Amino acid sequence: MNSVIEKEKKLNFALTKLKNLNLKNPDLKKNIENLSSQKNQLEIEKQELEDKYKILLDDYNNLSKKLDEFQNFEKIEQKKQIEFSEKIDELNQETDTLIDEIDKWQT
Repeated sequence: MNSVIEKEKKLNFALTKLKNLNLKNPDLKKNIENLSSQKNQLEIEKQELEDKYKILLDDYNNLSKKLDEFQNFEKIEQKKQIEFSEKIDELNQETDTLIDEIDKWQT
């Protein structure tokens, strides 16, 4: 992107110098028109690159948001899994305690 800006500055500088020259020389006039055409083409390319950059930046931001949402979802799911495992452990302990109590009553 910098090279496009630098080229544009150089072309503008060259055009300014050329405008101050004697335009009676037909080749000189032709060169000025050629440089002007090149400048216009570079401006078009620059605008296209800026548009593509904006699109890429929007895509990046959207993907970053989706990634954050996914990571948050994963954290919540992991927390739920841990809580579920803890509940199962509690139930297992209670079951063991009840089995022990039943065994005591049966003997």
